[in-house]
Formats: sequence, structure tokens, C-alpha cells
Amino acid sequence: MLEIRFHGRGGQGTVLAAKMLADAVLRSGRGECMAIPEFGVERRGAPVLAYARISDKPIRVRSRIYAPDAVVVLDPVFAASEGVVHGLKPGGTVIVNSEKSAEELSALRPGFRWVPVPAKAIALKHGLGSQTSPMVNTAICGAMVAGLGVADIESLEKAVREAVPVKVEQNIAAAREAYEAVKGRLHAAAH
Repeated sequence: MLEIRFHGRGGQGTVLAAKMLADAVLRSGRGECMAIPEFGVERRGAPVLAYARISDKPIRVRSRIYAPDAVVVLDPVFAASEGVVHGLKPGGTVIVNSEKSAEELSALRPGFRWVPVPAKAIALKHGLGSQTSPMVNTAICGAMVAGLGVADIESLEKAVREAVPVKVEQNIAAAREAYEAVKGRLHAAAH
């Protein structure tokens, strides 16, 4: 079972990102997937957590995830926080909204596989949100699909089309651009 913890802020679409990932996994036929939101103070800007479990067997566990295999960080401010990698399994993957390189991020918190994606820049390029509050969730989903290999981009595009209420084509374009950016970085790193 692959367990993923999402860190974001209210208004960034953290919970929706977990749901879109789950939908994409199910649509791609790569296993069962469950998205689990965690609610506390529901206000714009407040820290938000969400979780997803992916398995080739039925998922019966419905609790929060304490020892994730991967962490997804929608707000780059959290990347420097010790709490983001708390409980992350050694060698676990951190997909992060960041302009920094994987090497720079790894120097801050070694022992993990860092997968940065410029989700804020991608979101703003496609008119998603504002400079102070960009909607990065679809770009982050594209990065997750590329970085974790849990679904295909076509399934994610269908999930985005189903989930987002406005700017559907822009959200799909952001997801695809982030997917391509991460795929390109991973391919370059492998060679």
C-alpha cells in the first residue's frame, strides 16, 4: 500500500488534490484509492492536511496516515519545516511546490527523494488564482502522477475535468505542464 500525506493551506485545493489523485488512480485501473480529508480550522490560509491510500487490494484502513511513503507539499513555506517530513519513511518521496532544485531541497532535509515542481508559476501562467493565492492543486496533481507513477496523465485530465468547477481547460493545461516538467527532470536525472 502506498500512503500519501498532503500539506497545504486553506484555499489552495489540498483536499481536492487528494480527491483528484484518487479519481485518476481509479480511472487508470492501477488499483484502489481512497482520499481522506482532515478538517480543523476551515479558513483561507490555515494549514490543511489530507491523505490518500493506494493499493492493489481493498483498503479498509480509514485513519490519518502517520508513516507515509510520500508527502505532497502545496505551500513551499512548509518545505523547510521539520513537520513536513515527520514520520516519512526513509527514502520516501517529497513532491513539493518549489522553484528550488532537488539537490537544494535534499541539502535541507537529506534522506528523502525530493521532486520539486514550480506549481505556483504554472498556476499563475494559466490564470489559476492570484499572485498571493495561486491555485496549485492541479499542477501538484500532474507532478504526483509523473513523480509517483500511480496513474496516467489521461486519467488525471478526466479527473480534473470532473472535479474543477471553473477554468477547466486551464487546470488541465497546468496539470499537463507540471506532469511534463517532472517527467523531464526525472528522465534527465536518470541519464
